[in-house]
Amino acid sequence: MRRSQQALVTLVVASTVAFTACGGSSGIATQPGPTSATATSTARPASPGTGTGVVPPTATTTGPGGATATATATIRPTPARPTTSTRPSTPVPPTAPTAPTTGVPTRLVGRDWERIPTDRRMVALTFDAGASADGVDSILSTLSREGVPATFFLTGRFAQTFPAAARAIAARGQVIGSHSATHPYFTRLTDADLRAELLGAQATIQSVTGVDPRPWFRFPYGDRDARTIGAVNALGYVPIRWTVDTLGWKGTSGGQSMQSVTDRVLAAASSGEIVLMHVGANPQDRSTLDADALGGIIRELRARGYTFTTVKAM
Repeated sequence: MRRSQQALVTLVVASTVAFTACGGSSGIATQPGPTSATATSTARPASPGTGTGVVPPTATTTGPGGATATATATIRPTPARPTTSTRPSTPVPPTAPTAPTTGVPTRLVGRDWERIPTDRRMVALTFDAGASADGVDSILSTLSREGVPATFFLTGRFAQTFPAAARAIAARGQVIGSHSATHPYFTRLTDADLRAELLGAQATIQSVTGVDPRPWFRFPYGDRDARTIGAVNALGYVPIRWTVDTLGWKGTSGGQSMQSVTDRVLAAASSGEIVLMHVGANPQDRSTLDADALGGIIRELRARGYTFTTVKAM
């Protein structure tokens, strides 16, 4: 009889443990019999750091004469969820976008420059190149002979029509700037047309000469306003105007002469003076007054203590 009771107790305990491990209630029904046997399930807190959260339950039975039997169920722990968020504790603010740069120094933005900003007795000789290349060879020879640097503003059409002249200017190491693609009045252009003029000239000049004309630009006819200056700056150009125009482009048919051209330059002589001349011939009389007067202008300015620079001195 005692062995039968012990077997019954063992069966009850095993059944109880299996039921509890599968998530059933921890309460145990009392089995009828000559001696009452009870089973209890006790959950104890886990030791710190075990990560299981619960110590396996222990079932205890009491038999005849106070004898006890204990069975322990093994329960596989459920993996603990991470207590630390993988997200940053402090949100990282987005980086502000960098303002686009034009390559034009801030100090040169917003103006069409009429002189080199200097107190030194320096003069910048500049030449516009558009419809004619008749005076190019003479001008380059004079500059080379006198050891004088200069700046040439080419239209895209000039570079395309007179590629040999454009390449000769570049080969002499003279500074090259843009004078637009087709020489229009810029204040009459839409923003899109203005952009096309600058980009078209830039592509043609660079293709022919191998020189990027940026950042130097001269408005055709000197025609500009705040809008067009801003648009030119936005495309990476610094507009260069002039201090004095020799008016040699008017030719002898327009009442000009080598002497009048020279006199205008000398009358305006001052620190940072920018002189406007042209490489071409007058279309009516074919005179090239600027090219013809250049040597005398250089010598007269030197005699007055002036040296020569380019727009790069900006």
